[in-house]
Amino acid sequence: MAYLNFATLQGSPVATPDDVTTTDVTAAPRTRTGLSALEWQVVAIAQHDRLSSLAKPGRLATALTMIFGGQRPNPELADSRLEALRRLAVHAWHRGYSVPRAAIRAFHEAGFTIEQYETLLASISRGRAALNQGIRA
Repeated sequence: MAYLNFATLQGSPVATPDDVTTTDVTAAPRTRTGLSALEWQVVAIAQHDRLSSLAKPGRLATALTMIFGGQRPNPELADSRLEALRRLAVHAWHRGYSVPRAAIRAFHEAGFTIEQYETLLASISRGRAALNQGIRA
């Protein structure tokens, strides 16, 4: 087992990769692979949304609403970036890895990376497996 002496760094500032400016053209840009806490909350909420929450109400549903009153709650999020995440997560919770291309395209256009897409699908896949086994994750 290796030993690193961090006592020498105590109290002195340490440069992080964000602090260092580099002129090396070969350095690969850092990509974000994880999701923020708010984004994970959206994924958790999407677990309970139905696929029908992704569709706009049809003519019959609109007519029935006008006749009998009441309103269907609007599940869409105000933030378009989070809404793209929610839509992709709803598809993933219900269909696993078979997510429609349009949802993937909207997810990427919202600013998410391929790595975040893979992280999201892997996490939802583990959650689906746990639910199928009766384990609450």
